[in-house]
Amino acid sequence: MLRERAIGRANADRASTFTELAEHHLADSYRLAALILGDRAAGEDAAHDAFVAAWKSWGSLRDPAHFEAWFGRILVNICRDRLRCSRRHGVTDLSDELLAFPAAGDIAAAAADRDAVGRGLARLDPDQRIVLVLRYYRDLPVDEIAARIGVPAGTVKSRLHYALRNLGEALDGGSPR
Repeated sequence: MLRERAIGRANADRASTFTELAEHHLADSYRLAALILGDRAAGEDAAHDAFVAAWKSWGSLRDPAHFEAWFGRILVNICRDRLRCSRRHGVTDLSDELLAFPAAGDIAAAAADRDAVGRGLARLDPDQRIVLVLRYYRDLPVDEIAARIGVPAGTVKSRLHYALRNLGEALDGGSPR
């Protein structure tokens, strides 16, 4: 009887810790997934699926202090799978935080710029889009991006290089190589 109560308390503590961490990272996860997938609703679905997957594998996380990196990898992998399965990589919405357009100014020009960047991001392959969003939206260093997506740092640098080049060409009206 005493052992069952201790197990019950441990499970309650485990669930409470997960809930607290998940709530802390919820909004950021939605934004990150929406930027990677190019659609707010798809981002919310992917973040939800990532939280479900994280809960199922919660026991594999040894230190809750590493939740953000651990969960970030789960989220990015789910987004990558969705991009690879999707036949269409259209981007319909970008977060204002990514573009950081000033409020004062030409609203029509800001919308046109946002649409152009969205179309440019849509032309990138999923791996390039992921590293670009992690580097410039989440402001993660190359080594941390490499750890989150499971590739060497040199591969991240290469993907960033080609992603920026292809995005620049798309914005200039050219086609990516």
